[in-house]
Amino acid sequence: MNIVPLKTNKDYENALKRMELLFDAPAGTPESDEADILALVIDDYERKHFSIEAPDPIEAIKIRMEELQLKQSDLINEIGGKSRVSEILNRRRKLTVDMIRNLTSRLNLSANILVKDYQLSRRKSKVARG
Repeated sequence: MNIVPLKTNKDYENALKRMELLFDAPAGTPESDEADILALVIDDYERKHFSIEAPDPIEAIKIRMEELQLKQSDLINEIGGKSRVSEILNRRRKLTVDMIRNLTSRLNLSANILVKDYQLSRRKSKVARG
C-alpha cells in the first residue's frame, strides 16, 4: 500500500482508477483497508477542489418536493394558502419563521438550510404608456 496525498489532478485521476480496482475487495483484506484509506484521501481532495455549495432555501424546497413527489398544493398547510405557496416558490415573498418550522418538519430539511438569505425575484412592473 503506497498512498500519498493527492496534489494534482493526475494524482486524483490515478487514485480514482485504483479505487475502481479495489472497490469490491472483501472486507478485512489489505485491499479493503487500502480502499478505505484511499476513499478518505479522495474525499479530502474533492472537498478542496470540487466543493459544491448548498442550494438556497427555495431550491432546497423544490428539490425535496421533487424527491417526495409533492405538488405546490401539498404545502398549503405548512405555508398558508395556495397563493402564498406560489409566492414563496416564485421568490416573491420570504419564508417566515413559522413556515421554516413547518417545512423543516414536513420536508425533513435542516432549518440551517431554510434560514439562509436568498434573493426575491424582481417583478416586471407594468408601466402605462400613453
